[in-house]
Amino acid sequence: MQIIEKPWGSEEVIELNNRYMMKKLTMHAGHRCSLQYHNVKCETIYVLAGQLRIYSGKTQDDLTSKVYGPDDTITLPPGIVHRMEAVKDSVYLEASTPEMDDVVRLVDDYQRASQ
Repeated sequence: MQIIEKPWGSEEVIELNNRYMMKKLTMHAGHRCSLQYHNVKCETIYVLAGQLRIYSGKTQDDLTSKVYGPDDTITLPPGIVHRMEAVKDSVYLEASTPEMDDVVRLVDDYQRASQ
C-alpha cells in the first residue's frame, strides 16, 4: 500500500490496477480538497466515519452541497465539478476508474496545479 500525504490529510492507495483504483482517505476537520473535475475518471465515495460536506455540480458556478455521514455514498461521473470538505475529521473510501492523474483543479487552497 502507498500512503500519500496531502495538505488536508492523507490518502492510502489500497489497490491500483488497469481496471479500478481503491483509496482510503483521511481528511482533517476544517480542511478541503481542491475544487476539481475529471475528464475520464468516475469515482464513488463511501463515508466510513465523520462528516464530509460534498459540493457538486455541472459547473463551478452551479454547485450544491450535502453533508454525508457514515454509510452515505455518492457517485461523481466524469465532468462533474466537486470538492470534499471535512465538517468533522473524516475517513472515506474512494472507488474509481484507474486514471490517477486525471485531475483538473479549478480552485485549490494550497496552490497545487492540475495533474
